[in-house]
Amino acid sequence: MSRIGKAPIEIPAGVTVTVKGDEVTVKGPKGELSQKINPDLTVNVEDGHVTLTRPSDDREHRAQHGLYRALIHNMVVGVSQGYRKEMELVGVGYRATSEGQVLELALGFSHAIFIKLPKEIKVEAKTERNKNPLIILESDDKQLLGQVCAKIRSLRKPEPYKGKGIKFVGEVIRRKSGKSAGAK
Repeated sequence: MSRIGKAPIEIPAGVTVTVKGDEVTVKGPKGELSQKINPDLTVNVEDGHVTLTRPSDDREHRAQHGLYRALIHNMVVGVSQGYRKEMELVGVGYRATSEGQVLELALGFSHAIFIKLPKEIKVEAKTERNKNPLIILESDDKQLLGQVCAKIRSLRKPEPYKGKGIKFVGEVIRRKSGKSAGAK
């Protein structure tokens, strides 16, 4: 039995979970999310908990049991608390500004990069003196937030020699020593 799949999901106050056919909808103070699930799995919502059961111990059913439980749990956490990612721009002259849903990045290229973000994501760019610029992204959808962060990070990945690039706050970049000229 999947350890993740058989764990019940606790529904916090202010969050409602509804199941219609093979679609699970979660509503909360931060928003509303829905997810289609495999029709073979059954979703039960009773006395403040959501549980998933699978019809058999087939390999596919076992894999999807844990997957859909995790997706529903992420939706419940998203609509109740939300998700937040902080990214840091490391490099001389790297800048970030946000205006509405448009993020403008200066990453050492010959031109600025403009990224139009989905309406589900709130963006804020902070620049403090003698500190690296920060991009703060918030959303109730964990998958969408991770996808947008990966897209932003792919514009200038951190390189191993000087550590320049876009990285998550708290991320450790493995550094290389570079040339050791004259060392014999």
